[in-house]
Amino acid sequence: MPESNSESKPEYDPTYLHSLREAYTIIALFALFFIWSIFVCYNYGYLSPGEQLSEVSTVMGMPAWAFWGIGFPWVLVDVVAVWFCFFYMKNDDLGEAHEGEDLAEQIAHLHDREEAHGE
Repeated sequence: MPESNSESKPEYDPTYLHSLREAYTIIALFALFFIWSIFVCYNYGYLSPGEQLSEVSTVMGMPAWAFWGIGFPWVLVDVVAVWFCFFYMKNDDLGEAHEGEDLAEQIAHLHDREEAHGE
């Protein structure tokens, strides 16, 4: 008797689910700051042909469009990245390390393959 879809759904490892959630968060933050930078720099930093400004407004010695379109988002994304790393990401248990055991297995497997191809 065939199993229904609800019964055949795979059960995902919590480590995978945490990493997927963190990846989606990082992608969303990148998109948000990317759109902010493009929008501000294009709308405030681009002059139409024939348009001239008599005076460029500045913030901390930089043109205002560069400060709000580049400097501000970079500082803000640094603050968000620190928060993300220290308070949002989960430290998952990856199990007990079997250092050397896996390496010895791989070396034995390579030797077996070499012997099989050498004959």
